[in-house]
Amino acid sequence: MITLLAFIGAIALLVVFHELGHYWAARRCGVKVLRFSIGFGKVLYQKRFAGSDTEWVISAIPLGGYVKMLDEREGEVVAQDLKYAFNRQPVLQRMAIVAAGPLANFLLAIVLYWALFVYGVPGLKPVLGEVPQGSPASIAQMQAGETILGINGEAIPSWQELRWTLLELALRQGEVKIEARSAQDEQLFHLLDISSLEAKDLDGEFLDKLGLSLYRPIVLPVIGQIAENSVAQIAGLQEGDHILLSNGVAMQRWNEVVEVVRASPGKTVQLGILRGEQTLSIAVVPQAVSESGQTVGKIGAAPQVDEAAWQAMFTEVSYTPLDALTRSLRKTWETSVISLKMLGKMVVGEISMKNLSGPITIADYAGQSAGMGMAAYLGFLALISVSLGVLNLLPIPLLDGGHLLYYAAELVKGSPVPEQIWEIGQKIGIALLGTLMIFAIYNDINRLISG
Repeated sequence: MITLLAFIGAIALLVVFHELGHYWAARRCGVKVLRFSIGFGKVLYQKRFAGSDTEWVISAIPLGGYVKMLDEREGEVVAQDLKYAFNRQPVLQRMAIVAAGPLANFLLAIVLYWALFVYGVPGLKPVLGEVPQGSPASIAQMQAGETILGINGEAIPSWQELRWTLLELALRQGEVKIEARSAQDEQLFHLLDISSLEAKDLDGEFLDKLGLSLYRPIVLPVIGQIAENSVAQIAGLQEGDHILLSNGVAMQRWNEVVEVVRASPGKTVQLGILRGEQTLSIAVVPQAVSESGQTVGKIGAAPQVDEAAWQAMFTEVSYTPLDALTRSLRKTWETSVISLKMLGKMVVGEISMKNLSGPITIADYAGQSAGMGMAAYLGFLALISVSLGVLNLLPIPLLDGGHLLYYAAELVKGSPVPEQIWEIGQKIGIALLGTLMIFAIYNDINRLISG
């Protein structure tokens, strides 16, 4: 229910803001708006206010919306209303009306990011975990326990900001200057070479290739929770059991136990257990589970976690209203640029089409972010709003960007683009958007199946 409500709320807000951009610009340019619809298809609710020409509508399919304006191409217009028709407006005004929708989405993103930066953005401290030998981070003499302070002179307050900044720089490649503080509180400077990153690396956790990983407090191999009717419960394991050995090998950390269990689906794993002062030997046979295209073992046990140590990893970053405005503008711009670059790399085949997401994934992320709190949900809304703005500005017929392309051609040649060209473009646009939607929904379903 949270996922459904969060998804509907996100779509409603983004669509309303987008269409309000078109509506506001149209009214400012003197164009009569006949209908403002949230959703497509069958009309569920409609309202016309006194003295207004606009019919306000909620339709059955909540995956978009539209503003219908008076236009001679869509029906007969009486003589006295011709001056209010969209197609009779100067080309620059038509371009302004079309561009106002995506621009409204960018404006919404700026407002949301501003609110987040003022309120405070939760995140994880940018503290490095183990640095693998031979990795670019190791070559740059970066070490575990360092706190990243800045990249190329820009402050890095959280791990999320570090990842985002390096993603943006990775699209340009080269070297980056890292300012850090050691675990002994010494100021350090590194020159990190990120030129080894390839476009395909950006599909996954590209920081691993650089040798950068987030520090995580040590989790001892002590069982903190056991799932009902799980392999662990049936085998006789209990909360508080300290796993000393796994198949005769000493276990120092929980992740070592996980590695053994995951690598042993359907095979017996002999565990050496310390329970109080008693030492026991318990055999478990991990259940075979399909995960991301491979079969792994699971026993249904979770570790005992030191909550205080994990809470110490979190931070909250906030700014003054003026500084927050500057950062929100930059964040919206950088997000737009990265989205365009990623789309371009997908078109030329440098990045997998698996990165495309459809309504199912968006709904899932909406529910997850809503469950994490208002700040996470607002960040999700801002990101989707930017994506919607960028998508609509693409020069694809049917989209706002396609219309802008036609009007730009009209501006150059001095006369409207022929109706036949519009019709051909409509068909091409339907084919392109249909193909993209098929890819996106396929990816959504594949993610659900593969976990």
